Parts: sequence; C-alpha cells; structure tokens
Amino acid sequence: MPDSANDIDELDEELKSKSEVKREMIQLQIFGQSLIDLSKHQRSKIPFTEEIKDALILADKIKNKHEALRRHVRHLARILSESDLEPIKHALDVMANKHQQETAKFVKLEKMRDDAIDKGNDFVEALLTEHESMERQKLRQLVRQAAKEKKTEKLGKYYKELFDYLKLHTRQIN
Repeated sequence: MPDSANDIDELDEELKSKSEVKREMIQLQIFGQSLIDLSKHQRSKIPFTEEIKDALILADKIKNKHEALRRHVRHLARILSESDLEPIKHALDVMANKHQQETAKFVKLEKMRDDAIDKGNDFVEALLTEHESMERQKLRQLVRQAAKEKKTEKLGKYYKELFDYLKLHTRQIN
C-alpha cells in the first residue's frame, strides 16, 4: 500500500493503459519489421545486441513462412522493448541521411577550393599543415593555374583538378 497521496500519483504515472501498451507494441513490431527488411550489409552497420542479431538471423530463415514470421516479429518487438533503441535509431538515421552528408562534404570541398584560390599562399600553407599527405608544389601549381582560369572567367581543367586533388587528400582524413 502506498504511504501517502504522493506515492499514489507516482504509481499512476508509471502505469500505462492497456491501449497505450498495445500501441507501443505495434510501433515496435513495425520497427522490427523494418529491421528485418534491411539488407545484411545495412544491418552490419547497426550496433545490435546479440539477442537482436540472433532474432534477425532467424527472421531471415523464416521469411517465406508468413505466420511464423508474424509471430517472430512479435517476439522481436518484445526483445526491442527491453533494449536501448537509441543507438539503433541513430545508426538508421545516419544511413538515411547519407546523401545529405555527401552533399555537405561536396559543398565543404568547393568552399575549400574557392578559399585556396582567393586567399592564396596563407590558406595553402594552412591546408598543408592540416593535411600532410598533400604535396606543396602540386597544390600551389593547381591553385595558381585555377586562379588564372578564374581571372579569365573560363573555369576548366585546373579548377576541376584542384577540386579532385582536395577531394582525394581530404577523404583520407575524414
């Protein structure tokens, strides 16, 4: 028995209605089904517990048996309800936003190229200290040639080569 009215309030907050529990379980079943639908390569990038990994392997084996898979999805939902889902959801979000990440890297490289052309040697020196795999002579030559192209307003070969060079040498770090 609760000792005071305050304890009764705490018990009410902890208890969920049967409908609420069912709604949560249905959401977990949908989430579990989406995990089952992922390819093995995609699953390898997600930090699952051993229990969840085993359940997903079993789900792959019974995919063509509809009723068994339905029961197994319910079992997977129970396992998921006992697990911490944040790392799994975070990994799925990263996988879903891969295109946006690539676009951001592309924009960053374009800005780096334009800064190298506009700011000259000071920026080139900063790049060289930040990315030690770059060759000083090659980078300065590309920047110089790209700057000439930019002045004539005919962006072409060296402008693209500088971008490719930066892309190659910054990818090793990122």
